[in-house]
Amino acid sequence: MASITGRCLLRNRLAERKMTQVELAEKLELKPQRISDYIYNRRPMSLNVAKSISDVLHCNIEDLYEWHTVPASRLKSRRSKE
Repeated sequence: MASITGRCLLRNRLAERKMTQVELAEKLELKPQRISDYIYNRRPMSLNVAKSISDVLHCNIEDLYEWHTVPASRLKSRRSKE
């Protein structure tokens, strides 16, 4: 079995911390549009960005996305499409 990301939960984590997208972007020295891209699943977070966001928001990396368990064979076919 393997895990794949689903919907981004960054908006929820920001709301819990009462932080705006702009504030997070400033703390990470990113453009606010990049944060918006993550929230609306237009761009996946790199592992480094996810770690930085989780540090700022005091949460686990796993808390930034919904996670789905799938057969490992599905993960292999997903990689070949990328």
